Amino acid sequence: MNASDSGNTIIWRLTDGKPGHENQSLGLARALQRIRRCQVIDIPVSGKLKPFAQWLSGIWPEGMGLPTPDLILGAGHRTHLPILAARRAFGGKAILMMQPSLPVGLFDLCLIPEHDRYQGGGRYLQTRGVLNPLQAIGDHRAEESLIMLGGPSKHCGWDNQKLMQNITKLLADNPTIHYTLTTSRRTPAESLQSAQLIDAPNLQVVPFQNTAPGWVANQMANVGSAWISEDSVSMVYEALTARLAVGTLPVPIKRQNRVSNGLQQLLAEGMVVRFDDHQAYQRTLHPVSGFIEADRCAEWIEANWLSQTDLGHIAIDSI
Repeated sequence: MNASDSGNTIIWRLTDGKPGHENQSLGLARALQRIRRCQVIDIPVSGKLKPFAQWLSGIWPEGMGLPTPDLILGAGHRTHLPILAARRAFGGKAILMMQPSLPVGLFDLCLIPEHDRYQGGGRYLQTRGVLNPLQAIGDHRAEESLIMLGGPSKHCGWDNQKLMQNITKLLADNPTIHYTLTTSRRTPAESLQSAQLIDAPNLQVVPFQNTAPGWVANQMANVGSAWISEDSVSMVYEALTARLAVGTLPVPIKRQNRVSNGLQQLLAEGMVVRFDDHQAYQRTLHPVSGFIEADRCAEWIEANWLSQTDLGHIAIDSI
């Protein structure tokens, strides 16, 4: 195994500057660090033509002078070719956290969300949603809850009036629970203003502009439940990972897609509940244990690769 003199497993984490993608690889890297000594090296990547030439040539200057990698992680289309170029130049196992636009078989392992419904060849693990760095830790006080609002997107519309009606009723239905509402970069200004005008003693509004890095993770460690607008599916998976009771606030759907299909599957399986005017959600809202996909994937990598004496020559027989 290519490890540093300190005995650490060397992980190169290729980043494309997009927080959603970087959270996926960070989740796996931290999960690996929880079960073995790892040195994680972040390497920014960009462009397409240059990495393609580097892949063909077997030369990847970005890795020069760094400890030789055991694992090369990345998420996002811009990391595809750099991952392959880095592996060809320096060895190690190439792990991509998505269904690639290139053939799956080019990578040593792909972590593909089950909502992608991938059924092709190559080496892959199916995951429930995308990976994230959250953990199921904290007090999770039942009397505290978090409301997280996204915003309109190419797949989802936005009905501010209906959304505020639902939030107002949620607060009235549960007067003993204190709710902290926060927004995102996509949240319309009108929605923030409307939320701030809700007259309810059990509501505090904290716009995302007033939050520091790590604020959401800290909140999830303290609250017992979270209510998330249905456009923000990644936040649904994060809340499940944090072992919260998760409810969703409906938004208009422009068109069905693989991500919204994944949310529908979670609803059908009872892992999350949807807000309703008749308070049926109160009977079914509950936390789900064991929804920690990053740990599961890290444990697979540990058992199948890292526990072996020579990482560079271990092949995947079946997944």
